[in-house]
Amino acid sequence: MSDTPETVHLPTGGWRLWEHFALRGPGFPAEGVLRMAPPGLALAADKFGPGDALAGPDWEAFTGAFDTGAVRTAELLQDIRQREELVAHYWQRFCVKNDTIGFFGPVGWGRWDLATDGVQVDPGSGGFLAGSRVYFASWAIDALAKSLNADPALRAWIPPRRVSFVRAEGLSVHLPGRPAQPIGATARAVLDLCDGTRPVAAIAGALGIPVAEATETVQWLLAKRWVHWRLDVPTGTYPERELRAVLERIADPALREPALEKLAVLERGRDAVQAAGLDAEALTSAIGALEADFAALTATDAQRSKGERTAPCRGLVYSDARRAATATLGTALLGELTPLAQCLTAARWLTNRFAERVGARLREVYERLRAAGPVDLGSMWLGCLPSPYPEAGRDLDAVQAELRAKWARILAVPEGARRVRVSSADIAEQVRAEFEEPGAGWSLARYFSPDVLLLAENPDAVARGDFEMVLGEMHSALNTMGASLFVHQHPDRDELIAETTRDFPGPRLLPMLPKELPLKWSARSRPSLDRPQDYYVSLVDDTGDPHRPRTVLCADVVVEDREGRLMAVLPDGAAFDLLDVYANTLTQRVMDRFTLRPEGDHTPRISIDKMVVARETWAFPASELAFAEEKSEARRYVRARHWREEHDLPRFVFVVSPSEPRPFYVDFDSPVYLTILAKAARRLARKDPGAKLKISEMLPTPEQAWLTDDQGDTFTSELRFVAVDQTVTDVSRPARERASDRSA
Repeated sequence: MSDTPETVHLPTGGWRLWEHFALRGPGFPAEGVLRMAPPGLALAADKFGPGDALAGPDWEAFTGAFDTGAVRTAELLQDIRQREELVAHYWQRFCVKNDTIGFFGPVGWGRWDLATDGVQVDPGSGGFLAGSRVYFASWAIDALAKSLNADPALRAWIPPRRVSFVRAEGLSVHLPGRPAQPIGATARAVLDLCDGTRPVAAIAGALGIPVAEATETVQWLLAKRWVHWRLDVPTGTYPERELRAVLERIADPALREPALEKLAVLERGRDAVQAAGLDAEALTSAIGALEADFAALTATDAQRSKGERTAPCRGLVYSDARRAATATLGTALLGELTPLAQCLTAARWLTNRFAERVGARLREVYERLRAAGPVDLGSMWLGCLPSPYPEAGRDLDAVQAELRAKWARILAVPEGARRVRVSSADIAEQVRAEFEEPGAGWSLARYFSPDVLLLAENPDAVARGDFEMVLGEMHSALNTMGASLFVHQHPDRDELIAETTRDFPGPRLLPMLPKELPLKWSARSRPSLDRPQDYYVSLVDDTGDPHRPRTVLCADVVVEDREGRLMAVLPDGAAFDLLDVYANTLTQRVMDRFTLRPEGDHTPRISIDKMVVARETWAFPASELAFAEEKSEARRYVRARHWREEHDLPRFVFVVSPSEPRPFYVDFDSPVYLTILAKAARRLARKDPGAKLKISEMLPTPEQAWLTDDQGDTFTSELRFVAVDQTVTDVSRPARERASDRSA
């Protein structure tokens, strides 16, 4: 490979794509779900019309065939696992999650090569996976740290740390929203040294005071809630390494070695899980042993309850893997990505408008705080909670509504249409008029991560131009390939770092993030492309390593108005746009808000050139799926097919229920998946009779899978690109300053 990354520009709009892209796909072949549809059963069912009595000799013959098919399906599922419907539900997630593939499959990789035309797939050799690794969930190592922290002798070696939003001036301590509180000279000196790197004895030595006096002072500061004094594990993909580093700083071997041995017990258990591989019996034994050791060491349950507001990792360990297959994309596909560029341009407009509203709200808070004196970042952050500010959801709803209205003018979708296809050339001028402008948001808003799914008979068809594409999710203001899940499954992390440095040659300001957020955020999704030159600033969550250079507390960061822009000024004088402090919380708000789909109970399939930018969708009140109440499985199957025919739905769909956390796949030829649909409809109807199931066509279908492994099996897949906004050219200066330069 050349040391210079491939420069891949989209045809319009000022967008560059990273040379690397993720090749995402589930872990089992697409044909797996087709095995849930007994051959010939759907054809036999369709011989009965909506008005036919489901009785008589023909019906008896059909029910016999239905029962035979059900037995065969049950045997197939039992070959996989027990509990038919549960297995079928998980099976579809592992085989065909091509609407939101999520984390149900190994990470694959590909590159652009503009010296080629089409798509080339290298299935790899030596198996389906190029590698896999077992990781600790961060909560598990935190639980061990908490149990170790209970030992007062060990605690003496744990450095106390000032709370991130506590600021001391003279002999006063300032906390956001509270009057200043007095502090004595000795306590102030101790507080200044509570930086998370010095144990109490070291603080005492630096100040020339007895250890007992320093200890008593830290305890007083702890009672005032001005410091933390506990064994905290810095956030990271490898939390056990972070804890080991903390423990190895304990100078007393009588305390250090037993603590390290407890950690080693869990590490050996993790290694046994890794070594078990795909041996089900060995894996079960290894996980059981690890859980038993964990419970004994921590007095904590080894599984977090699903009912708790927990992040996705509920077990002690998880496994991530890299797919052996790789792909190369060339000019034939790149030349057809004008529709993607137009969508990206609209998404950039979305983030710009949200940034404007956020900036105005932050200005209001800043002016209110400044009336009382200088403003530190801690006061600013807490003064805006819930982050970024209380009205953010309402403001973003208004921006999204305007986005939809703009696309409605551009696309002019006819009433009742099922298929709408427009030319990118025909709408180019309207897109420019409605959306085109330089990027002017926060730092992360340079990045967009669109999912593109390929509809092709095989990779060779792309070079011939015989293909279409589907735009899946558009992750706005986010480089999803920077998440730990991707970064640590890449064969060379330095290549991704080089891509990042190409986009941000100077340092960035990175806010510290919580270790996890309920339902969606965990160690797997934490950003992992940080560099030594980047700064970390703690806000409410102080999850960083205090030994890391360029790590600052929010109380030590000053918010200043510099020539009309709010800036976060760090102790060493480095200054960043205030929006960068809010980058992650803004992205969390806006990342899934791009849409060009009109609202309604039916929306058509919309295509621009060769790209489907919106799948056809329907919304039905759950109470209107009358077949769901049918007790007989055979009758339910026939009635469901009548219902599908009445509404002219495709065979393969995905269904979203307000009471279900994820979309699920339905094949109208499969009795077991229709049973799952019926149960979802009944549950929803009981909960809220007016609530609606949202159904969308499946594109690509299982037969359109083109990604192969070394055994010739095919898999559904998506191409996860990273698009970089090139209208932001001087990344060493805030975006809005650059925009004002152009208008001057």
